[in-house]
Amino acid sequence: MMKATAPLAMDAAAIGRAIKRIAREIAERNNGVTNLVLIGIVRRGVRLAERLAQLLQVDGIAIPVGTLDISSYRDDGRVADPGPQLLGRDIPFSLDGRKVVLVDDVLYTGRTVRAALDALIDLGRPESVQLAVLVDRGERELPIRADFVGKNIEAPVGQRVYVRLDEVDGVDAVVMGEPKQQAG
Repeated sequence: MMKATAPLAMDAAAIGRAIKRIAREIAERNNGVTNLVLIGIVRRGVRLAERLAQLLQVDGIAIPVGTLDISSYRDDGRVADPGPQLLGRDIPFSLDGRKVVLVDDVLYTGRTVRAALDALIDLGRPESVQLAVLVDRGERELPIRADFVGKNIEAPVGQRVYVRLDEVDGVDAVVMGEPKQQAG
């Protein structure tokens, strides 16, 4: 029996357009890119932050990009060992007084963003923190909203939204996955 192909929500061209639009909106809201840094949430948020930084580059001045692994800040039991863990990060610049744009692939419950905000506050005192996501699928558990959104997607409860990026997956696409199977 042949498995059905997952519905395509965004193709490579749509992703490219969304990232360009987000970059323009970031520059506009922040009156340029002075004092701006991007922090990508591991894994695909980092790749999106790198793409945004390339588009935001003005007069050869690079936009600093850092990476943040928030797994030790999660509150939903995704961490296998509940003991103390080192925060994975590569942020070779100070966040103090900077305009930080936190970048992730999908905004869903808000728990990943909440964990990232906790981690950022542990690292310094930014002037502001804004959120950019490629996909906002709604259904928040926490009162968190993105400042910059590539596309709003409605998915049935339990269905997954997968962002695939060329740098990680060999293709740019956003696809809808199978709903999680209910136990019992």
